[in-house]
Amino acid sequence: MSSSQPQTPYQILGAEGVRALATAFYDIMDEDPELAPLRAMHAEDLAPMKLKLSEYLTGWMGGPPLYAAKYGSVCMTEPHEPYAIGPAERDMWLACMDSALERIEASAELKEMLKVPMFRIADAVRNREGPTAASTDPNIIASH
Repeated sequence: MSSSQPQTPYQILGAEGVRALATAFYDIMDEDPELAPLRAMHAEDLAPMKLKLSEYLTGWMGGPPLYAAKYGSVCMTEPHEPYAIGPAERDMWLACMDSALERIEASAELKEMLKVPMFRIADAVRNREGPTAASTDPNIIASH
């Protein structure tokens, strides 16, 4: 692979693309009633979370460490401790992220590049063994 070809998700998406992904992620969460259990874990105003996710993903995807520079830590488990996050919530999060990648028209290459790392990060914040969502409808659970 030559050095002129993008090698990281951040290089593929760029700053605007990462912001668009974070925005699409929370817009989808807000729009889809099947994601209500996930949406309920967030404040009414999603603007601050869109910014935080964008900052986090920027560094996580290989760009500047915006989140770490601002908050000093990139540990994702601690902020999620107050919420019951089981396999159902993890899978809702992944389905939401998959939909966001679709919405921003991410390439098949990028989606494949992110599939396993996204699962790992979503599973890392899981703090319950069994399903905890009010709805465990298999239609909303991503196939990962």
